[in-house]
Amino acid sequence: QVTLVESGGGLVQAGGSLRLSCAASRRTFSSYAMGWFRQAPGKEREFVAAISGSGGSTYYADSVKVRFTISIDNAKNTVYLRMNSLKSEDTAVYYCAASQTTAQVMGDPGYWGQGTQVTVSS
Repeated sequence: QVTLVESGGGLVQAGGSLRLSCAASRRTFSSYAMGWFRQAPGKEREFVAAISGSGGSTYYADSVKVRFTISIDNAKNTVYLRMNSLKSEDTAVYYCAASQTTAQVMGDPGYWGQGTQVTVSS
């Protein structure tokens, strides 16, 4: 069982930055691939970014590529999502996810956090 707790959401102006954090409970954190998804009002949840357990491989949705960076700190059991040049369309609840492989975490993660709200004002 893996418990994920997100933090770092909030209100930011367009063009600004935020860093989301996701702390995981499991000691074998480094063996799990981690990801971020988001869900805007009235829309389906969508993939944002993923990272392998070692941190050696990263994947991004086209809509956030270049602007967002996912990183991992295995010593702290924490994954981060650095979001730059935020746009109003980035407004959503952001969810952390974990699974055994990057393919799983990008498609059908086994574990989810409770979500953190990000609101970008234009």
